[in-house]
Amino acid sequence: MGQSRSSSCLIVSMLIVTLIMVMVNESHSAGREFTNRHRKKPNNINYADALTKSILFFEGQRSGKLPGNQRMAWRKDSAIYDGSLVGVDLSGGYYDAGDNLKFNFPMAFTTTVLSWSVLEFGQLMGSDLQYAIDAIKWSTDYLIKCTNNPDVIYVQVGEPNSDHGCWDRPEDMDTDRMAYAINTTHPGSEVSAEMAAALAASSIVFQSSDPVYSKTLLDRATQVFSFANTYRGNYNDCLRPVVCPFYCDWSGFQDELAWGALWLYKATHETRYLDILNTANYVAYAHEFGWDNKDAGINVLATIELLLNGSSLSEHLSNKGEDYRLNADRFVCGILPENPTSVTYSPGGLMHKKEGSYMQVPGAISFLALVYALHLNGVNQAIDCPDGTRVTPQKLVAIAKSQVDYILGNNPLSMSYMVGYGDKFPTRIHHRASSMPSLDQYPQQMHCKDGTPYYETSNPNPNLLIGAVVGGPDMMDQFADNRAQYAASEPTTYINAPLTGLFAYFAHNT
Repeated sequence: MGQSRSSSCLIVSMLIVTLIMVMVNESHSAGREFTNRHRKKPNNINYADALTKSILFFEGQRSGKLPGNQRMAWRKDSAIYDGSLVGVDLSGGYYDAGDNLKFNFPMAFTTTVLSWSVLEFGQLMGSDLQYAIDAIKWSTDYLIKCTNNPDVIYVQVGEPNSDHGCWDRPEDMDTDRMAYAINTTHPGSEVSAEMAAALAASSIVFQSSDPVYSKTLLDRATQVFSFANTYRGNYNDCLRPVVCPFYCDWSGFQDELAWGALWLYKATHETRYLDILNTANYVAYAHEFGWDNKDAGINVLATIELLLNGSSLSEHLSNKGEDYRLNADRFVCGILPENPTSVTYSPGGLMHKKEGSYMQVPGAISFLALVYALHLNGVNQAIDCPDGTRVTPQKLVAIAKSQVDYILGNNPLSMSYMVGYGDKFPTRIHHRASSMPSLDQYPQQMHCKDGTPYYETSNPNPNLLIGAVVGGPDMMDQFADNRAQYAASEPTTYINAPLTGLFAYFAHNT
């Protein structure tokens, strides 16, 4: 998750390690069978295959008691007693990255964007749609557990320093599983508003297929957003030792309040949520979009709603919402390859910012660009930049496609940055469960330091975390397939979430 991982050495019998490595070879080979499905010719990009695997990745990140239809079979039940230390059931949800922690701030953002992907591109997902919906529900079921008490919201499970001091499997980890909460006197508007956004966005996903569950989600979104808006504050202030520097909120909580209000408006069409935007006068230009800063997402989402609803919406927004359109267009003008002002491009063409996990940038920005382009195209509009450049929807789509293609192999190293996709992909990813023998191969208990040899070995990970997109190459297109270089080799849920929608679109539009 973009922060340093301590990996203290422990002298372990190398004979035992060697035997286990031999045992897991069969599991590794079996995993490769999945990677060969639907494969096209070597130099072709198979977006449908990438879509299937991107969604499958989420099964590898599951925490809790796994369902009977679990396809990532080497993963087993884990952390089923989460919450017991505080007397509540907090099992379920997702591990954020290559560790065994559950951080609700990035998990909620992942859920919001995955829901948005389904809302925009679900009709293109075919048989993968149900798996995408299942992935959303795995998170929302957990978020509901975290918000059962209207005055107490659980926002994290697992003590980070304890977790990062070990390299162990989630199935038998023995690290500190304390649960951390915000409340009316120790608020956290950014994390609670993002949880509200996730619940609201997912409620729209379930409106037709499961209206009862959809109402449950929307009711809970309303409750959680009310908490976030009423008890304003930054969770850094009350939980700093366990959320910083891992998922500190660096941008403040106003963007999450605006983001949450927009999603609740989209789910309910109640103008009181627009009043919150107007009261806060939250219109900010920023080119950021990720688990921390939502500014570009706010401007694009608000502009799309204005394109769809016209005067029925604009009359309820300050300055008729024109500032959102202005900032959405500025966002687009800043990412143009011929004159980028908000991103830089590597020599091979990959977008970069100064983030801990490089692939967060091209995935999230390309998702916004694609969604915005399609809605602009629907009303036959384009963007005119201050330097005179005219940006058509087709140009925006081409930019998004270039980033997806790079990730899937059209890059200077001719390698895919998705595990299990193509013939050349990362094999030594920074991921505890993937790097250690599964319970099927080694059922004996493994303790905190027992995994150190697996962290340190140069051998490939024994378990393929199929679909995981890693942090990726540096600004010169160089990539180290090395567990210790977590910025390059660690996958996260919030890298895959926006890519899922992109893969679905390009599977049908190339």
